Amino acid sequence: MTDAELVERTLAGFEDGFQTLVARHQRSVYNLLVRMLRNPALAEDLAQDTFLKVFSHLRSFDPRFKFSNWILRIAHNAAIDTIRRRGPQESSIDEPKPGEQRRIDEALVDPRSDDASKRVEQRDLARVLDAALEPLRPEYRQAVVLRYQEDLSYEEIAEITGVPLGTVKSNLHRARAEMAEFLKRHGFK
Repeated sequence: MTDAELVERTLAGFEDGFQTLVARHQRSVYNLLVRMLRNPALAEDLAQDTFLKVFSHLRSFDPRFKFSNWILRIAHNAAIDTIRRRGPQESSIDEPKPGEQRRIDEALVDPRSDDASKRVEQRDLARVLDAALEPLRPEYRQAVVLRYQEDLSYEEIAEITGVPLGTVKSNLHRARAEMAEFLKRHGFK
């Protein structure tokens, strides 16, 4: 079933429609929030709030657009509101938060791989890339996550974040440049 069909099913009173939507989109919502907020517990809370907002505003969803973009836009707005309320946060680039590194490793390591050294290399790469993401401004980090982790187009990122297409391209360019500089400072060529 498509997302639009699941929305219709939910609006018709079938609970399983919304359960399927949550199952289908919970990982991308959480990934966006944890990358923006750098706090797994807060990201989990905001993900739940996002799905509550989605459910309560489901009638306003326009099926001409992608549901995934609509829900990520709601999550993005919730994260931005939280960042504004909290103010800037400092965090270590040396130590990942508890539980966060395991999720990053799982995302980048192919569990079917028999090659142990390749798995170790992939885990090391995941740690380095996560460390390179850490010091980025939230809007840069968000653009990187949406583009490379969620595999969204520039246009979809612009739609989700509410910024012009040129700004999305500029944020990605600057993010890549800052990440490259970080990697050079830490011995990567």
